[in-house]
Amino acid sequence: MENWQEDLFSITTGDTQSEQEVLRKMEIAAQALGFTHCAYGMWLPTPISNPKIVILNNYDAAWQARYASAGYLQIDPTVLHGRRSQTPQIWTDQTFAVAPRLWDDARASGLRVGWAQSTLNAIGVGGMLTLSRPAEALSTAELATKEVKMRWLVNVAHLSLSRIFTAQRAAQIPKLTAREVEVLKWTADGKTSGEISDLLTVSDATVNFHVKNAVTKLQTANKTAAAVRAAMLGLLG
Repeated sequence: MENWQEDLFSITTGDTQSEQEVLRKMEIAAQALGFTHCAYGMWLPTPISNPKIVILNNYDAAWQARYASAGYLQIDPTVLHGRRSQTPQIWTDQTFAVAPRLWDDARASGLRVGWAQSTLNAIGVGGMLTLSRPAEALSTAELATKEVKMRWLVNVAHLSLSRIFTAQRAAQIPKLTAREVEVLKWTADGKTSGEISDLLTVSDATVNFHVKNAVTKLQTANKTAAAVRAAMLGLLG
């Protein structure tokens, strides 16, 4: 990786890139940094009760199946750390002390040395890159040489994948009218239909008409849920 910044930024190029194309480029970059495996998990801010999580990796199928069937995502300490902090984390016995079975299974699958860092963008889309290999512990000297590049890879991977998934998500986001947005903004501020009608100088029936349309478009049960979902989707500006 002589021109490593240019090499890493190549991951972000191409308007029609798929997530699998990005993963392939990430894998090449990871190998150039001395890692055999890479994984990227991305969490989207909605639905609030159960945010969508997308996972891409080049692990073997057996480990992917084991990780999923054992429910390791819910107890993985590296994931829990990544949700709380953007400080890089190196795999150690202490890291996995709270999930010893996960650690045993990972090592049995050849995943013994790893490094992970998370990132979060302005619209609440978070993700974490994990680089791993079967042997050769990460030394202080290696980290001093490579960690800047590893951090760059975290950010360009997130930029590329969040762009792809945000575009996919945008295609599914309903289009609200300007008046529907205005009504939901006041609803989010705790105003009643009567108060909103006074503020906008329209009838209660008109306010309720726009509220009903927004609730239907956003597929929610009531106006409060509609206001929350609209805000989480970035529709309220």
